[in-house]
Amino acid sequence: MQNIAELLIHAVGEDRISTSESMSRHTTFRIGGPADVFAVPRTVEEATEIVRICREQGVPFYVIGNGSNLLVSDLGYRGVILQIYKNLSEISVDGDTMTVQAGAMLSVMAKRALEHGLTGFEFASGIPGTVGGAVVMNAGAYGGEMKDVLEEITVLTGDGAVQKVLAKELELGYRHSVIPERGWIVLGARLRLQEGDSREIGARMEELRQQRVAKQPLDVPSAGSTFKRPEGHFAGKLIMEAGLRGFSVGDAQVSEKHCGFVVNRGKATAEDVYRLIREVAARVREHSGVTLEPEVKLLGEFSEE
Repeated sequence: MQNIAELLIHAVGEDRISTSESMSRHTTFRIGGPADVFAVPRTVEEATEIVRICREQGVPFYVIGNGSNLLVSDLGYRGVILQIYKNLSEISVDGDTMTVQAGAMLSVMAKRALEHGLTGFEFASGIPGTVGGAVVMNAGAYGGEMKDVLEEITVLTGDGAVQKVLAKELELGYRHSVIPERGWIVLGARLRLQEGDSREIGARMEELRQQRVAKQPLDVPSAGSTFKRPEGHFAGKLIMEAGLRGFSVGDAQVSEKHCGFVVNRGKATAEDVYRLIREVAARVREHSGVTLEPEVKLLGEFSEE
């Protein structure tokens, strides 16, 4: 990987590229081995150039934001991690339209909407991720989803072109879009919100914050909801009914506060979390007949034992 690192340093600068970067520093799980190369572009042009070089050299790459829905293998990642985050996080508001770069945090966007008296984005105020990742998975909470407010995105296509794509073309569904299968990288988004009363918007955001504090294990590292919601069920309830509240593998644990979350009690490894996820899914299937699918994305190699 030395060659790709040198090429990227030459293209975007030594301060933007690091090697053997621990992914535990870049995921909300605080777990993950070293990435061969870690790239942090300052501009869309730099991001585009990094992707171009990776594709030209046949080097695998993976795009992350805040790492809030990600479990990286203890062995790390053999390739280039491209982080689109703080350096690409501009937000602008014009009337009821919000235009953002992909690295903008959802919480910051919600605060900006509040400042402008715009409603419709309160649901996202507590999601600890970037808008790029939120668009890819059509993130949602408390009855709202990205598809409710998204108008258009800007993507980098597989052939290196930057183009606009309307939201209606993304086939947005529950935790799904066509973006991954098309090989697109989200660079930005345009949202359409509605005029509202700032006091009511602020009150709703505070209500949701209190609900999260009361129900979710926000004081320990996790990747948010570990499993997708099975149709007609709630993952946390199924896990609790299977007697798995507090169930642990190593330092990975089913949260005692909310069974839909797997948390890192301090020294959990990626293998601990992976084994726990598999065991929980197996026991829930045995108890209720319902198959749980992970919502957390897995990156790297994991043991199948």
